[in-house]
Amino acid sequence: MKNILVIGSTGQIGSELTMKLRREIPQSTVVAGYIPGAEPKGELLESGPSAIADVRDSAGLAEIVSRYKIDTIYNLAALLSAVAERKPLLAWDIQMNGLLNILEIAREKGVAVFTPSSIGSFGPETPHEGTPQDTIQRPRSMYGVTKVATELLSDYYFHKYGVDTRSVRFPGLISYTTLPGGGTTDYAVEVYYSAVKGEEFTCPIASGTYMDMMYMPDALHAAIMLMEADPSRLKHRNSFNIASMSFEPEQIFAKIREYIPSLQVRYEVDPVRQAIATSWPDSMDDSCAREEWDWKPTYDMDSMTVDMIKNLRLKLGVK
Repeated sequence: MKNILVIGSTGQIGSELTMKLRREIPQSTVVAGYIPGAEPKGELLESGPSAIADVRDSAGLAEIVSRYKIDTIYNLAALLSAVAERKPLLAWDIQMNGLLNILEIAREKGVAVFTPSSIGSFGPETPHEGTPQDTIQRPRSMYGVTKVATELLSDYYFHKYGVDTRSVRFPGLISYTTLPGGGTTDYAVEVYYSAVKGEEFTCPIASGTYMDMMYMPDALHAAIMLMEADPSRLKHRNSFNIASMSFEPEQIFAKIREYIPSLQVRYEVDPVRQAIATSWPDSMDDSCAREEWDWKPTYDMDSMTVDMIKNLRLKLGVK
């Protein structure tokens, strides 16, 4: 990767991925793509070039790719699961019509494309324990439908046109840097904020609901590692299961209380998010990623919790 466009650079993943790419590949040009109203700020703005990159504007994207001689696109434009249920047509427009624009540009200009999938690509008929790499995918949310279609369309462009498409199925992502915006797994981020602030936390997901989760540093490492992997080893492309930890709400609350015993929690289950969460896997089998490109996470629930609390205390000015 030499010249990289990160679409959605001001979002939860994009803001951290853009900075990590700039730090770890300093000889590269990493363009922070954004939409009006979500402009890059601070270090993200000052550390490299930025450009308006709306996935629904094919001509605008093509101009950026030509101007910066882009060879790799990270396509992170998407509505998260709960938001997509409220705005299904917009979710489809961004995630499918937008992807088609990107893949056509990639086909014409020889660009590699990373478009993440998700645990949301699975449904209630999918095996929930040790969910296989290749299995039935029948999601019942618009978010999940677009993720399955993303995987299929990306594979189509690889097999039909030779476009270098790759992706992972992200679990729920936990980070202290940028708050998520409408995902089913958001509770696992928000509870850390409440704990550090000393506020009662209202949990929208029912006790006993297991979901795969991952700390953001591992997710960023996976996104870069896969795009740098030897293509001759890749039997799968779109999309690899990757896993780190699986827990239900009471387990993460108990872990936080080891460091902040005062954490108070009450449940107010959101039926929309709960229905989505119940349809998702409890844990994914990521053996294919481990075999084909040496994937391995670094963080577990304890090391993540220590790091989250330390950094949130610094961020929020709390001792």
